Formats: sequence, C-alpha cells, structure tokens
Amino acid sequence: MDSEIFDKAQAILTNRRMRAVSENEMRIREVNEKIPQIREINEVLYNTGKELISIISNGKGKDISDKIEQLRQYNLGAQMMSKKILAENGYPEDYLEMHYTCPKCSDTGYNGSKFCDCFKALCGKLAADELNNNSQLELSSFDTFSLSYYSGENYNAMKNILEFTKQYAATFSPDSKSILMFGQTGLGKTHLSLAIANKVLEKGYGVIYDSAINILRKIEKEHFSREHSSEMIDLVMDTDLLILDDMGTEYESQFYTATIYNIINTRLNRGKPSIISTNLDFAGIGRRYDKRVVSRLVSMYSCLEFKGKDVRLQKRNNNA
Repeated sequence: MDSEIFDKAQAILTNRRMRAVSENEMRIREVNEKIPQIREINEVLYNTGKELISIISNGKGKDISDKIEQLRQYNLGAQMMSKKILAENGYPEDYLEMHYTCPKCSDTGYNGSKFCDCFKALCGKLAADELNNNSQLELSSFDTFSLSYYSGENYNAMKNILEFTKQYAATFSPDSKSILMFGQTGLGKTHLSLAIANKVLEKGYGVIYDSAINILRKIEKEHFSREHSSEMIDLVMDTDLLILDDMGTEYESQFYTATIYNIINTRLNRGKPSIISTNLDFAGIGRRYDKRVVSRLVSMYSCLEFKGKDVRLQKRNNNA
C-alpha cells in the first residue's frame, strides 16, 4: 500500500476517534447539568471502575472472581437505571455511549489482527481520489463523451455501449456484473470507465482505479519486500469496484500473469464486480494469458467491443 495513502487513512481515523470522544464528552456534560441523577450514577460507575482495578491488582483466586461478578451486576443495574432516566427525559437510551463512525473497529482501522473493512474502503477511496485527480476525472463524464467521432455501424455500436455503461453506473451495486472493454487504443475505454468510477464514487462505494502495470508493480513490491506484505492485494480483492485499465501493457512475467488470473478469479468467486480494459482482442488475450483468463472473461464478464477510429488522432487532426 502507498505509505502516503496509509498515513492519510490513519489520520482520518484518528480524527474520527477524537471527534467521537469530544462529542461524547459534550453529551455527558450536557446531561450532567440537566439531570443530576445521571451525574450521580456516572460518579458511581467511575468509582466502581477504580474499585475493579484495585480488586484485580490485589485479589486472587475465587474471591476475585466473585467480587468482579458482583461489581459487574451492580454496574449493569446502574447502566439500566441511567438509560431509563435518559428515556424519561426525552433522550435516546444510548445518548451517553461512544458513537464511533465504525462500531466494528471503534475507528481504529483494525478488527482483531486484520484491517477493518472501513479502513480498506477508506484506503481504496483515497487511492481512487488520488488517481482521479491525476486523470482529471471531472473531464471524463458521460456528458463529455461525444458520439460525433463515430459513424455508420461503429456509431450504433458505441451508442449502445454508452447507454449500457450509463445504466451500469446508475444501477451499480456490489452485486453488479463485471465488464471487459476491449478494442483498439483511443476509442473511449478509459473515458467511460472513469465516468463509471465517478458515478460509483458518488454513490459512496469504494473504487480502486489504476492501470494494470501500476497495480501489479505495487503488489509485486509488497510481495517481495522483507515484510512480505499483502495490503495492496487485499485492497484490490476487497474494494467494491476494481477498474483495471490497459491490461496487456504490463511486462510479461510469470508473477504478473499469475496475479492477473488471481485477481480475476478471486473477485469473481467473491461476487465482486471488476471492469477491465485492454487493447487486446480475444485472440491477443489468449496468446498473452492463461486460457483460464480468457474463459472467465468470455463467460462471466459483459464484453464490450469498442469500434471506430482513434478519437485522440481525430481531435489532433481537427485542431491542426
């Protein structure tokens, strides 16, 4: 994982924790001022907490277990009384509890010994945001995709693809189908995949968008590092939508080929959608990759063939 993205995600989680603590302290002060009974109960709970620490430090055997259980029951009773009084005064029963953004990890980013899903999603969003800034996402919307550069049968084919991708983005869910975009360079594959990314991010889903070579390099770097890290591959496997651009432009190596298959196969098995773009046709994919890759792409992806003349060249010629 990019250390800068990791650090940004950690900083965001730290701010979330601090905000949760600050808001909780404000709620406690508010209730203590308005409801003296609650303040008294909170003081009792605080003192029993100190007593519990003393028991654990000085006690032993069955005696300590009995005392801890007595305190636990006493605290439960006090907490129930506190909730009842809050409700009687028009407050939610959980008003004095800590309200973290992610209750699974209490905004620490870790669920047990593993990264929490919220941390993975946050890193994926930060990675996508960084890429989108570099790729001028705002210029790659459906509205800026022009069909005027296509004609005849190519126009009809591209009009269908545009409508398909618009509908895909509008109805996207974690159960959406995967897409393979293939065809010659300069026909709009990157533009439309970025347009989808834009809409999916607006819905609040996590998206990782990058070129195949960049993602593979990061995975390779972590895999062969001294720590043998797996953060990047974990993010790639877990993000709501993976968009792998320019597959086939990466260096040919056994590790890259195996990783491409692993990404495609694992995300399919987990029911997670991916969008892959490539300048290769099916024959080219078959020559470049394991036949299992072709089989999964053909049978389990919606395959969109981009047709026409290089739009970038057309724009260049028109501006000449």
